[in-house]
Amino acid sequence: MLQKFYHSSIRKSIVAFGNLFNHILIDRKDANQNVVQTLKVPLSYAPRQKFLAIIDAQPVAEDRSYQVILPRMAFEMLSINYDPSRRVSLVQQNRAVNSSTNTLNAQYAPSPYNIQMSLYIYAKNQDDGLQIIEQILPYFNPDFNLSINAIPELGIKNDLPILLNNISYDDQYEGDFSQRRAIVWTLDFTLKLNFFGPINKQSVIKTVGVGLFNDQEMTQLIQSYNATISPTDTTKDNVTSNTIVESFSDF
Repeated sequence: MLQKFYHSSIRKSIVAFGNLFNHILIDRKDANQNVVQTLKVPLSYAPRQKFLAIIDAQPVAEDRSYQVILPRMAFEMLSINYDPSRRVSLVQQNRAVNSSTNTLNAQYAPSPYNIQMSLYIYAKNQDDGLQIIEQILPYFNPDFNLSINAIPELGIKNDLPILLNNISYDDQYEGDFSQRRAIVWTLDFTLKLNFFGPINKQSVIKTVGVGLFNDQEMTQLIQSYNATISPTDTTKDNVTSNTIVESFSDF
Protein backbone atom coordinates (compact mmCIF):
# COMPACT_ATOMS: atom_id res chain seq x y z
CA MET A 1 0.00 0.00 0.00
CA LEU A 2 1.13 3.54 -0.74
CA GLN A 3 1.87 5.73 2.27
CA LYS A 4 1.08 9.40 2.80
CA PHE A 5 4.24 11.53 2.78
CA TYR A 6 5.55 14.70 1.17
CA HIS A 7 9.16 15.93 1.07
CA SER A 8 8.56 18.93 -1.28
CA SER A 9 11.30 17.59 -3.60
CA ILE A 10 10.00 19.22 -6.80
CA ARG A 11 9.16 22.48 -5.05
CA LYS A 12 12.62 22.70 -3.46
CA SER A 13 14.35 22.03 -6.79
CA ILE A 14 12.27 24.65 -8.66
CA VAL A 15 12.91 27.26 -5.96
CA ALA A 16 16.65 26.49 -6.04
CA PHE A 17 16.65 26.76 -9.85
CA GLY A 18 14.85 30.12 -9.78
CA ASN A 19 17.11 31.56 -7.07
CA LEU A 20 20.10 30.79 -9.27
CA PHE A 21 18.99 33.48 -11.79
CA ASN A 22 17.28 35.89 -9.41
CA HIS A 23 20.11 38.43 -9.02
CA ILE A 24 21.15 39.34 -12.57
CA LEU A 25 21.91 43.01 -13.28
CA ILE A 26 22.47 44.85 -16.56
CA ASP A 27 23.99 48.27 -17.28
CA ARG A 28 22.67 50.95 -19.60
CA LYS A 29 25.41 53.18 -21.05
CA ASP A 30 25.54 56.47 -22.90
CA ALA A 31 27.48 57.26 -26.09
CA ASN A 32 30.70 57.63 -24.07
CA GLN A 33 30.25 54.16 -22.50
CA ASN A 34 29.48 55.63 -19.10
CA VAL A 35 26.99 53.67 -16.99
CA VAL A 36 23.86 55.79 -16.60
CA GLN A 37 21.52 53.13 -15.23
CA THR A 38 21.74 49.68 -13.61
CA LEU A 39 18.68 47.44 -13.76
CA LYS A 40 17.84 44.22 -11.96
CA VAL A 41 16.24 41.77 -14.40
CA PRO A 42 12.86 40.57 -13.02
CA LEU A 43 12.29 36.82 -12.85
CA SER A 44 8.97 34.96 -12.72
CA TYR A 45 7.53 31.49 -13.25
CA ALA A 46 5.57 31.65 -16.50
CA PRO A 47 5.23 29.68 -19.77
CA ARG A 48 6.85 31.13 -22.88
CA GLN A 49 3.69 31.48 -24.99
CA LYS A 50 1.73 33.13 -22.18
CA PHE A 51 4.40 35.75 -21.68
CA LEU A 52 4.73 36.47 -25.41
CA ALA A 53 0.96 36.86 -25.60
CA ILE A 54 1.10 39.49 -22.84
CA ILE A 55 3.78 41.41 -24.75
CA ASP A 56 1.84 41.23 -28.02
CA ALA A 57 -1.44 42.30 -26.40
CA GLN A 58 -0.33 45.85 -25.51
CA PRO A 59 -3.11 48.33 -26.39
CA VAL A 60 -0.77 50.98 -27.84
CA ALA A 61 2.84 50.22 -28.69
CA GLU A 62 3.97 53.75 -27.79
CA ASP A 63 2.17 53.87 -24.42
CA ARG A 64 4.75 52.69 -21.85
CA SER A 65 2.16 52.72 -19.04
CA TYR A 66 0.62 49.57 -20.54
CA GLN A 67 3.79 47.87 -21.65
CA VAL A 68 5.61 44.98 -20.02
CA ILE A 69 9.03 46.38 -19.20
CA LEU A 70 11.88 44.51 -20.87
CA PRO A 71 14.28 42.91 -20.24
CA ARG A 72 12.90 40.24 -17.94
CA MET A 73 13.19 36.48 -17.48
CA ALA A 74 10.80 33.59 -16.91
CA PHE A 75 11.17 29.86 -16.37
CA GLU A 76 8.94 26.79 -16.36
CA MET A 77 9.02 23.04 -15.78
CA LEU A 78 8.37 21.02 -18.94
CA SER A 79 8.56 17.32 -18.05
CA ILE A 80 9.81 14.65 -15.62
CA ASN A 81 11.51 11.46 -16.84
CA TYR A 82 13.05 8.46 -15.07
CA ASP A 83 16.86 8.22 -15.27
CA PRO A 84 17.96 4.54 -15.22
CA SER A 85 21.67 5.48 -15.46
CA ARG A 86 21.64 6.71 -11.82
CA ARG A 87 19.75 3.79 -10.33
CA VAL A 88 21.23 2.18 -7.21
CA SER A 89 20.33 -0.95 -5.24
CA LEU A 90 16.76 -0.75 -3.96
CA VAL A 91 17.67 -2.38 -0.63
CA GLN A 92 20.08 0.37 0.42
CA GLN A 93 18.86 2.45 3.32
CA ASN A 94 19.63 5.74 5.01
CA ARG A 95 19.27 5.68 8.80
CA ALA A 96 19.41 8.31 11.53
CA VAL A 97 18.57 8.43 15.21
CA ASN A 98 15.46 10.23 16.40
CA SER A 99 14.07 11.41 19.71
CA SER A 100 13.05 7.87 20.67
CA THR A 101 15.61 5.62 22.37
CA ASN A 102 14.24 2.44 20.78
CA THR A 103 13.76 3.33 17.12
CA LEU A 104 15.63 4.80 14.16
CA ASN A 105 14.45 6.80 11.14
CA ALA A 106 15.06 4.71 8.02
CA GLN A 107 14.50 5.33 4.34
CA TYR A 108 15.24 3.30 1.22
CA ALA A 109 17.43 4.53 -1.64
CA PRO A 110 15.83 7.31 -3.74
CA SER A 111 14.49 7.03 -7.26
CA PRO A 112 16.42 9.11 -9.84
CA TYR A 113 14.45 11.37 -12.17
CA ASN A 114 15.35 14.16 -14.59
CA ILE A 115 13.30 17.37 -14.64
CA GLN A 116 13.37 19.35 -17.87
CA MET A 117 13.35 23.12 -17.29
CA SER A 118 13.46 26.09 -19.65
CA LEU A 119 14.66 29.61 -18.90
CA TYR A 120 13.40 32.41 -21.17
CA ILE A 121 15.17 35.75 -21.54
CA TYR A 122 13.09 38.55 -23.08
CA ALA A 123 14.86 41.70 -24.27
CA LYS A 124 14.01 44.61 -26.57
CA ASN A 125 17.56 45.08 -27.86
CA GLN A 126 20.57 42.86 -28.46
CA ASP A 127 22.87 44.31 -25.82
CA ASP A 128 20.45 43.65 -22.96
CA GLY A 129 20.09 40.01 -23.95
CA LEU A 130 23.83 39.52 -24.43
CA GLN A 131 24.60 40.98 -20.99
CA ILE A 132 22.25 38.48 -19.39
CA ILE A 133 23.53 35.51 -21.39
CA GLU A 134 27.18 36.25 -20.57
CA GLN A 135 26.37 36.30 -16.84
CA ILE A 136 24.90 32.78 -17.06
CA LEU A 137 27.01 30.72 -19.47
CA PRO A 138 30.38 30.78 -17.62
CA TYR A 139 28.84 28.86 -14.68
CA PHE A 140 27.70 25.92 -16.82
CA ASN A 141 30.51 23.77 -18.16
CA PRO A 142 28.08 22.24 -18.98
CA ASP A 143 26.63 21.64 -15.47
CA PHE A 144 26.35 23.44 -12.15
CA ASN A 145 25.76 21.82 -8.75
CA LEU A 146 23.42 23.10 -6.06
CA SER A 147 22.90 21.63 -2.59
CA ILE A 148 19.35 21.26 -1.24
CA ASN A 149 18.20 20.13 2.19
CA ALA A 150 16.34 17.10 0.85
CA ILE A 151 15.41 15.19 4.02
CA PRO A 152 16.04 17.18 7.22
CA GLU A 153 14.88 14.26 9.41
CA LEU A 154 17.78 12.14 8.16
CA GLY A 155 20.26 14.95 7.67
CA ILE A 156 20.35 14.33 3.90
CA LYS A 157 21.64 17.27 1.86
CA ASN A 158 21.41 16.21 -1.75
CA ASP A 159 23.44 17.55 -4.68
CA LEU A 160 21.28 18.87 -7.49
CA PRO A 161 23.24 18.88 -10.78
CA ILE A 162 21.80 21.35 -13.31
CA LEU A 163 22.86 20.57 -16.87
CA LEU A 164 22.63 23.15 -19.66
CA ASN A 165 21.52 21.23 -22.76
CA ASN A 166 20.76 23.78 -25.43
CA ILE A 167 20.53 27.51 -26.22
CA SER A 168 18.28 28.97 -28.90
CA TYR A 169 17.63 32.50 -30.14
CA ASP A 170 14.54 34.03 -31.66
CA ASP A 171 13.92 37.61 -32.82
CA GLN A 172 10.17 38.35 -32.56
CA TYR A 173 10.40 41.53 -34.68
CA GLU A 174 7.67 41.07 -37.28
CA GLY A 175 5.16 43.37 -38.93
CA ASP A 176 5.23 47.16 -39.22
CA PHE A 177 7.13 49.71 -37.14
CA SER A 178 4.25 50.13 -34.66
CA GLN A 179 4.72 46.58 -33.36
CA ARG A 180 7.02 45.98 -30.45
CA ARG A 181 10.25 44.05 -30.83
CA ALA A 182 11.03 41.13 -28.49
CA ILE A 183 14.27 39.15 -28.60
CA VAL A 184 13.87 35.78 -26.88
CA TRP A 185 16.69 33.56 -25.66
CA THR A 186 15.69 30.03 -24.59
CA LEU A 187 17.99 27.98 -22.38
CA ASP A 188 17.05 24.33 -21.83
CA PHE A 189 18.20 22.64 -18.61
CA THR A 190 18.04 19.20 -17.00
CA LEU A 191 17.76 18.91 -13.21
CA LYS A 192 18.99 15.55 -11.91
CA LEU A 193 16.70 15.10 -8.92
CA ASN A 194 16.29 12.22 -6.46
CA PHE A 195 12.85 11.36 -5.11
CA PHE A 196 12.96 9.92 -1.59
CA GLY A 197 10.29 7.62 -0.22
CA PRO A 198 8.56 7.62 3.16
CA ILE A 199 10.49 7.63 6.43
CA ASN A 200 9.91 4.47 8.44
CA LYS A 201 10.64 3.64 12.07
CA GLN A 202 13.05 0.75 12.75
CA SER A 203 13.97 -0.86 16.03
CA VAL A 204 17.53 -0.42 17.25
CA ILE A 205 19.54 -3.64 16.86
CA LYS A 206 20.95 -4.67 20.25
CA THR A 207 21.37 -8.43 19.72
CA VAL A 208 22.86 -10.30 16.73
CA GLY A 209 22.83 -14.08 16.19
CA VAL A 210 24.68 -16.04 13.51
CA GLY A 211 24.45 -19.78 12.82
CA LEU A 212 26.94 -21.98 10.92
CA PHE A 213 25.39 -25.03 9.21
CA ASN A 214 26.93 -28.13 7.63
CA ASP A 215 24.39 -28.65 4.86
CA GLN A 216 22.56 -26.61 2.24
CA GLU A 217 19.18 -27.38 3.81
CA MET A 218 20.42 -25.65 7.00
CA THR A 219 19.31 -28.50 9.28
CA GLN A 220 22.70 -29.43 10.82
CA LEU A 221 23.81 -26.57 13.05
CA ILE A 222 27.48 -26.93 13.98
CA GLN A 223 28.25 -23.55 15.56
CA SER A 224 26.42 -20.37 16.65
CA TYR A 225 27.57 -16.89 17.56
CA ASN A 226 25.67 -14.29 19.58
CA ALA A 227 26.53 -10.69 20.39
CA THR A 228 24.55 -8.51 22.79
CA ILE A 229 25.15 -4.94 23.86
CA SER A 230 25.35 -4.43 27.60
CA PRO A 231 23.42 -2.93 29.24
CA THR A 232 20.44 -3.64 26.99
CA ASP A 233 18.68 -0.41 27.95
CA THR A 234 21.39 1.71 26.35
CA THR A 235 20.50 4.91 24.52
CA LYS A 236 22.13 6.86 21.72
CA ASP A 237 23.63 9.27 24.26
CA ASN A 238 25.69 6.72 26.22
CA VAL A 239 26.45 4.11 23.58
CA THR A 240 30.21 4.70 23.80
CA SER A 241 30.29 3.58 27.47
CA ASN A 242 28.71 0.17 26.74
CA THR A 243 30.31 -3.16 25.94
CA ILE A 244 29.46 -6.00 23.60
CA VAL A 245 29.08 -9.47 25.17
CA GLU A 246 29.97 -12.29 22.75
CA SER A 247 29.31 -16.00 23.06
CA PHE A 248 30.16 -19.06 20.90
CA SER A 249 28.48 -22.45 21.01
CA ASP A 250 29.49 -25.72 19.26
CA PHE A 251 27.07 -28.51 18.41
